[in-house]
Amino acid sequence: MSVALVIDDNKQTAEALIQMLGIWDIKARLALGPSAAMAILGELTPNVVFLDINMPGVNGFEVLAYLKREPRLSGIPVIVVTSDDQPETAKRAQKDGATALVLKPVMVDILEVALKRAGIIL
Repeated sequence: MSVALVIDDNKQTAEALIQMLGIWDIKARLALGPSAAMAILGELTPNVVFLDINMPGVNGFEVLAYLKREPRLSGIPVIVVTSDDQPETAKRAQKDGATALVLKPVMVDILEVALKRAGIIL
């Protein structure tokens, strides 16, 4: 069974994503913001991370940079989940090492494509 970490400052959005992940029997942990994510990542190495970009304080790009430079976490696929549909955001996410970008509200078929791209499901 795969384990996902969902990092988002919006609890409702994150919980909806966690419910969708259940379709593929993916167990998910919720981190409401970057601080909670760092605490969870100290004890858990997930198979995939879902990362919101627009969060107060430390933004998602800073979290992505941390994940990619930390040796224990650098190989984990990161799927950016954002409402920011600007082409610059998608380009930066890809440049910074994200595996995929999914726009909010998350649609199941798009989520499935992202999970396949990340190698989490076949």
